[in-house]
Amino acid sequence: MNFSEQDIEQLSKKGISKEKVLAQLETFKEGIQYVDLSKAAVISDGILKFSPPEEKELVAYFEEQSKQIELLKFVPASGAASRMFKALFLFLERYNPKKQSIDAYLESTKDKAIETFINGLEHFPFYENIREKIGYNFKSVGEEIHAFVTELLSTDKLNYGFFPKGLLPFHHYKDATLTPFAEHLNEAALYAKTKGVAKLHFTISEQHQELFTKAYETVAEKISEKTNTRFQVDYSFQKSSTDTIAVDLNNNPFRLPDGSFLFRPSGHGALIENLNDQDAAIIFIKNIDNVVVSNQLDTVATSKKIIAGHLLKVQSKAFKYSELLENEAVSNETIREIKSFLMDDLNARFQNGFIHLGNEEQIAILKDKLNRPIRVCGMVKNEGEPGGGPFWIRDYQENVSLQIIETAQINTSNKNQSKILQNATHFNPVDLVCGIKNYKGEKYNLLDYINHKQGFITEKTQDGKPLKALESPGLWNGAMAFWNTVFVEVPLATFNPVKTVNDLLKDSHQPKNK
Repeated sequence: MNFSEQDIEQLSKKGISKEKVLAQLETFKEGIQYVDLSKAAVISDGILKFSPPEEKELVAYFEEQSKQIELLKFVPASGAASRMFKALFLFLERYNPKKQSIDAYLESTKDKAIETFINGLEHFPFYENIREKIGYNFKSVGEEIHAFVTELLSTDKLNYGFFPKGLLPFHHYKDATLTPFAEHLNEAALYAKTKGVAKLHFTISEQHQELFTKAYETVAEKISEKTNTRFQVDYSFQKSSTDTIAVDLNNNPFRLPDGSFLFRPSGHGALIENLNDQDAAIIFIKNIDNVVVSNQLDTVATSKKIIAGHLLKVQSKAFKYSELLENEAVSNETIREIKSFLMDDLNARFQNGFIHLGNEEQIAILKDKLNRPIRVCGMVKNEGEPGGGPFWIRDYQENVSLQIIETAQINTSNKNQSKILQNATHFNPVDLVCGIKNYKGEKYNLLDYINHKQGFITEKTQDGKPLKALESPGLWNGAMAFWNTVFVEVPLATFNPVKTVNDLLKDSHQPKNK
């Protein structure tokens, strides 16, 4: 492909190389293969389950070790709330209170989401605020509900559908109504604090930075006083250089009317760049909408300390072995010991020919497998239909590894792969603790551990024209594919995302003794 001067100038402004564009175009042409599931990860085969005494010991270990190391809470928070209110936007389009009663509407549409919303109206955290604005003087229930939703979503009113999700009211207490952003501060004070300071990093949309800054100024002093914690909060944006080129259905670059390339944001996998810019020893990762009310915080904090304690224990052992391999002559017995540690504690797998290699070759492989970032990921027991989650997968070179896999990456039309998916016992709640430094305290370049073949190709439109878009490998999927990975069962109580507005009616988002 030949690049024009205009193309080169556009790439330069975005910080994207010609080689990167060419590689992306090649990916479109080759397509992205489904992953090859070997088997589902289950308890005792890829997922750890600790006993109460073990959990208590890991909590104590974390609390002791964390006094000397820098901790960070990393929160992807760039999402807008529009999807959360999808059912309500549709309701405003379909319902006219002057022409139809609300009962008739519900009967004709069978709209269960709106029925649930109406039944739970007084329990939403924004109820009192909206009620103050709209009052009570309505001719019908339908007119009242329509006015309520209009106040909630209209661009000239509260406009919640276009807010960042992290700054919406989630939890209404006696003395305050808190956003998930504020609840992450409360949570960080319990497990991500060193010497009285909790550090948090939020990845946000650039257009929302002023809103987040004001939100922090509003709540920080009160939460700091309540939790006896000083907070250090900073922000970053998804980098323009991580955008990917779009193509037409013939895999040629999609060009806009002015002749420029169309680039699109490449999904949350691009945040590996933001994560790579952090320098803490231990990093907790959790999505912005996965928070709980204050009376359930202890359960969440304890779970975090357990998986972080396990990470620190495993990492300590890995560091000892890495230093040993670097600085001393290593016996065959030590090689076997380190290999067993990698297999048993870090879920590494070796090719059958490893035992036939010479001493130096074996040591080189052990070094390569040891010297990687480590992640310990909480996994929740699946009490419904199996979905994406923890699996053992096999790559094209027959290497087996433990990965977090999305359902979209699986060929469900293949009976064998579908059966493995159905055998999954756990799913991924996005609950990670990461160690990103080596035994010398040097930070790994996390971009070296991405499997670029685990991205996604999706079909979109631009100005009515079809196109194909490329998403980067997901942050906790392909972007961490070559990390050392450990899965641990965590309580269902740690998974409380708010995907729709009605999720705010669940117990985990309803404070006791309001």
